[in-house]
Amino acid sequence: MAASHDTILSAVFDILQEKSVRDLTIEEVAKRAGVGKPTIYKWWPTKAALVMAMFDERIVGKLATPNAKTAEQAIRAQVTELIPLFNGFFGKVIADIIAEGQSDSSVLEEYRLRYQIKLRAFSVEVINRAVETGEFQKKIDPEVLIDMIYGPIYYRLLVRHAPLDAAFGKAVVDNILAHLKS
Repeated sequence: MAASHDTILSAVFDILQEKSVRDLTIEEVAKRAGVGKPTIYKWWPTKAALVMAMFDERIVGKLATPNAKTAEQAIRAQVTELIPLFNGFFGKVIADIIAEGQSDSSVLEEYRLRYQIKLRAFSVEVINRAVETGEFQKKIDPEVLIDMIYGPIYYRLLVRHAPLDAAFGKAVVDNILAHLKS
């Protein structure tokens, strides 16, 4: 059973190297994995759930959680790690998921539940700790701050109007943190 599970996720991973999330089909995954569609639906009720399972296990599971002494170090480490990932397969899959989510809300719901909630919870914890220790001003809303930091990165990933590179990531963090220090 575990072998089928891994084989199916590997098939999804391989197909997404060649195609978008929109173009991926359960039939193609079943064929490539050598299983029947009922086997896939036994574990994942929708294509969105299947794609997010692969994303969670094969891509997100490899992301390191910054072990930093300050919120600034943690934020800088996250941004520094995220930008090169966004310029590779990880970013392609995220952009595909967001694009597919525009016409299929279940895709965005899976994305939020399996990825965004975890990432945001970690970031909120880091920011709240920074407020408690006096590193950041008390009037900081962690949810808004997260959007301020990561929104521009996602924007460049999706719109591609300018390079998404380390210099941009540093500039975003520098500009935002300059206004947050106590």
